[in-house]
Amino acid sequence: MRFRLTPRETSFYDMFAASADNIVTGSKLLMELLGAEPSARAEIAERMRAAEHAGDDATHAIFHQLNSSFITPFDREDIYALASSLDDIMDFMEEAVDLVVLYQIEDLPKGVEQQIEVLARAAELTAEAMPNLRTMTNLTEYWIEVNRLENQADQIHRKLLAHLFNGKYDAIEVLKLKQIVDVLEEAADAFEHVANTVETIAVKES
Repeated sequence: MRFRLTPRETSFYDMFAASADNIVTGSKLLMELLGAEPSARAEIAERMRAAEHAGDDATHAIFHQLNSSFITPFDREDIYALASSLDDIMDFMEEAVDLVVLYQIEDLPKGVEQQIEVLARAAELTAEAMPNLRTMTNLTEYWIEVNRLENQADQIHRKLLAHLFNGKYDAIEVLKLKQIVDVLEEAADAFEHVANTVETIAVKES
């Protein structure tokens, strides 16, 4: 770890941890959506929207702290990238839930539950990893596993697309469902972006 003669602003660690914890909340709402009746989904979407707003607030707090701090725990561009990628995850998860409600989807295609399970696991790993930024320890397994999960998410996504285009669904339904599974795939990509940023920070700080 690099030696510094000046004190560092440490509240960033707590804010990153809070942002990641909020993502876990979002992933649990996604899981809840899977087992919910269509009539109950609007209420879940409202709670997801509230979680997304909380995520926005957390991101803005990090940016405000970044702009007002003379000394930061690691490079400013990495703080910005990490906060932005965490925010992207919540945005994509909220968008997926909102689309399910707006499109009045009755039954989600088989395989979406696998997508959401991958996201839930990535959320847990991310929440566990954020406090470790303070010491830069126990992070290697985190980014390796999240990258593995993203590869798994890619495979699930491709199988879902093949299923959607097998002729079972009409064209309009295909368009609706494809947009939902694409957004969930973007959430998986965003988890990988977070992990890659953490790896970059750890390498710089080593």
